[in-house]
Amino acid sequence: MAEDHYRADLSGSRFEEVDFSGSWFRNVYFTDVVMRGAWLENLDVDGELRNVTINGVDVGPLVEAELDRRDPDRVLVRAQTADDFRAGWAMVERRWAATVEQARALPEELLQERVRDEWSFLETLRHLVFATDAWVLRVVLGEPKPYYRFGVLHTEHEGEVPGVVRDPDPEPTLDEVLAERESRFAVVREVMAGLTDERLDEMTEPVTEPGYPESESFLVRRALGAILNEEWSHRVYAERDLAVLASRT
Repeated sequence: MAEDHYRADLSGSRFEEVDFSGSWFRNVYFTDVVMRGAWLENLDVDGELRNVTINGVDVGPLVEAELDRRDPDRVLVRAQTADDFRAGWAMVERRWAATVEQARALPEELLQERVRDEWSFLETLRHLVFATDAWVLRVVLGEPKPYYRFGVLHTEHEGEVPGVVRDPDPEPTLDEVLAERESRFAVVREVMAGLTDERLDEMTEPVTEPGYPESESFLVRRALGAILNEEWSHRVYAERDLAVLASRT
């Protein structure tokens, strides 16, 4: 019998002779999990792979190498030097411009539609505005409350962030959100332009006012790496779902 488990803690559980056929797992943690006698067929996994051993083979490096082969731009996300970060950000803007062009070919109502309960295209853009506000404007630049009021918090976030409207009605339009995106792109461009290798290894000054992230110090490379990863990953997800939406038109 099908059951829904939402925000459930099943850590330490034991599953034996259990049928998971047709199940759907989203935002789940499989840390320190052992599977024996598993039957994996028609399985689609999208996630971070670290020390994932299948039949004695650590598949993580194999998957990473294949993904890099398929899309060489992917290596730019793993920036180390200031020049790397500049190249990575230029790539992010270039790739997102192409993605937005794909999106504009669809009716805007489809851009507000969720595919398999993932964020809609507009929600994804609103989340990335929030991510930039959090990691660049707040953490790196020290602005206490820089948030776009229609920003979308990450799914696991509990509680409110001052100034962010959880469920706006009506939702902002594509052009409105893209205007916010462009203003944030300009800020990040400026940060990247002045970035040095020494600055990357400095700690930020903690913002004392409450917000997200919490009031603590972060390595600059940690903060800028976070936004590079967010931009890359969510563009991949967005293009995946745009293809599904486009197939309906």
